[in-house]
Amino acid sequence: MVAIVGRPNVGKSTLLNAILGEKVSIVSDVPQTTRHQIRGIHTDERGQIVFIDTPGMHTGRDKLDKYMDRASLGSIDSVDAVIHMVDASEKTGLEEKQVVSRLNRCGKPIIVALNKIDITKGKFVPEYIKLWEQTRGVPVTQMNDLILFPLSALKGTNVKKLLDLLFEQMPLGPFLYPSDAITDLPKRMAMADLIREKLFLLMREEIPHSIAVVIEGVQPKRGNVLHIRAAILVERESQKEIVIGKAGAVLKQVGTQARRDLEELVDSKVFLELFVKIASNWREDYSTLEDMGYVLKQ
Repeated sequence: MVAIVGRPNVGKSTLLNAILGEKVSIVSDVPQTTRHQIRGIHTDERGQIVFIDTPGMHTGRDKLDKYMDRASLGSIDSVDAVIHMVDASEKTGLEEKQVVSRLNRCGKPIIVALNKIDITKGKFVPEYIKLWEQTRGVPVTQMNDLILFPLSALKGTNVKKLLDLLFEQMPLGPFLYPSDAITDLPKRMAMADLIREKLFLLMREEIPHSIAVVIEGVQPKRGNVLHIRAAILVERESQKEIVIGKAGAVLKQVGTQARRDLEELVDSKVFLELFVKIASNWREDYSTLEDMGYVLKQ
């Protein structure tokens, strides 16, 4: 098992999808799109590696933020190696220092995946090396449990070589999943994530972190059509108007784009019913968060 960790929006989900050759995790350039631990399963003739795509490590205040941070940290304890994903096109900052501080003594082999290396040509790589050296007080060449690895998750550069490196480090053991499995994400959670992704892509920076999606019903196939009813939660009336759009244009576009992905997910024609509802305190409400699949500690 391998955890993919890092600050928000560094390409963790893009890397997981590139490894699997199939989309199992939300991809957006809006930070904190991944809110759950998503397991992606790669199996070939060498064996099986289970990758855990984690929410971006960040400092948050509400119950959802705390859940996401706990999910990221909790994943490290149960894995055999950690991929520390960094955006090598960006300078290090406070969030990166916090991530390195948390990973410093995790006791697992660490691969520092220097993402977007094709864009930066290594311009900011020395900053990440310096950060690790300052944290540990020794040159990176003396860190036997840490490997620097340049790649481009979007273009697939060095992704196969990363798999080769990981298989060299993985311990022997039985398969944890069937050989044809690619994820263990519950179907309803995957449905909600697909719809939320379309909202993120269309809304951009307007209100995405105030948005949630809850699958309220999935009716058995009727005439080879699956009826999916989904609620889009927003916090204010003004946000509801934005999500619906003029004459329902935004909501219609979300539904059209999401339906295509949903039909591929469930291998069936889909009738998608979307509606928007105001839930002013959903990020702090235990029952709402648990309905979305978050395992919370009160």
